[in-house]
Amino acid sequence: MIVEVKVPSPGESISEVQLANWLVEDGQQVEKDQDIVEIDSDKATLSIVAEESGKIKFQAAEGDTLAVGSVIATIDTEAAGAIVEKTETKEKPAEEKSTPKVEAKAPVEPQKKESAPAKKETPAEVELTVSPLARKIMKQEGVSDQELLDFFKHYRFGKEDVQFYLENKGNVPQPKTPSVTSWPGGRGAEHVKMSMLRKKLAQRLVSVKNETAMLTTFNEVNMTPIMEIRKKYKEVFQQKHGVGLGFMSFFTKAVTEAMKLYPQVNSQISGDEFISYKYVDVSVAVSAPKGLVVPVIRNAEMMSLAEIEKTIKELAIKARDNKITLEDMEGGTFTISNGGVFGSMMSTPIINPPQSAILGMHNIVERPIAVNGKVEIHPMMFIALSYDHRVIDGRESVGFLVKVKEMLEHPERMLFEAKDPVETLLGL
Repeated sequence: MIVEVKVPSPGESISEVQLANWLVEDGQQVEKDQDIVEIDSDKATLSIVAEESGKIKFQAAEGDTLAVGSVIATIDTEAAGAIVEKTETKEKPAEEKSTPKVEAKAPVEPQKKESAPAKKETPAEVELTVSPLARKIMKQEGVSDQELLDFFKHYRFGKEDVQFYLENKGNVPQPKTPSVTSWPGGRGAEHVKMSMLRKKLAQRLVSVKNETAMLTTFNEVNMTPIMEIRKKYKEVFQQKHGVGLGFMSFFTKAVTEAMKLYPQVNSQISGDEFISYKYVDVSVAVSAPKGLVVPVIRNAEMMSLAEIEKTIKELAIKARDNKITLEDMEGGTFTISNGGVFGSMMSTPIINPPQSAILGMHNIVERPIAVNGKVEIHPMMFIALSYDHRVIDGRESVGFLVKVKEMLEHPERMLFEAKDPVETLLGL
């Protein structure tokens, strides 16, 4: 019986995919539920398993763009033994190579090949720098470059010749020293077909610039309090919760607390309506082998720092292993992007539609700042908030970023609804 392997639907609104990688070979015996191929959609990489055991025959090649439902392979369930035959053919050459006869002949052939080029070696040709007039006379008299070289090899140089050399040696151009580079040289170019993920990303980035009124506001954060907390509690946190204490959890917590005061940042446009969410699903930009993916931390406003760190770790591992699903990336009301891990000092992050804002983190650099009238050196980070001006006004965007800055510089305020503990105690 012949079983067709068809492209499944990765999700709504996806009509075509790209065949990324065959996990088996054409004609191989495959087992039921074995992963046989990976396909790329514009959102994620998915794997297809064999529905039955049998011999597989490819109907599509890697890199092909395929419609959902199209046949990419067939499995002959009545054929068997493909794996055994394949392993036998691989073992025979290995046995032949291990025989004494092959080992005895192996060192003989390279010796002959190495000695052959040595006999064909010729002296390198030397090009003379000759003026056009001198070259014309040489052509008229039938004098070659080699004849001139042979003459000067036996010419006895006198005082006048040495004096001429000393007076004119500075006018002779020196040979260029080759620059040290890892580039191979040449003028070649490589053409690589875009993946479905990269195509969709390109379309979304262009649409954001064309369809939103995007602006960016900046601020800087003194990271000394956060770094002191991490230094003091990092090992204890790791031992108790089993995850490291990173910066992302602090920023996520600060964002969710700031949204209580500025809910516009957690809103979106849908047609002619505003949607203001009563929860915060934070999308976290993660670099995956095939491009940037943005999995979502659900109900981040309800999580502790440890829960946020555990969720980020799980999502990062899935992204690294290309196991991110559509459900992991669907939704999201706000995005945080950390370009600082790559050394970025400052950037303007692009909004992740249909969201209305994105926070960009950058690298931490020690810089002198004024503290209580004195110059001190502290680890500083630039932060940027890109937002859709149709939803968020300048006052809300600046106020939101300032509130995030205040809570990062005073982490204790995250536990008291963005208020100072003393103010809370006094009922202010």
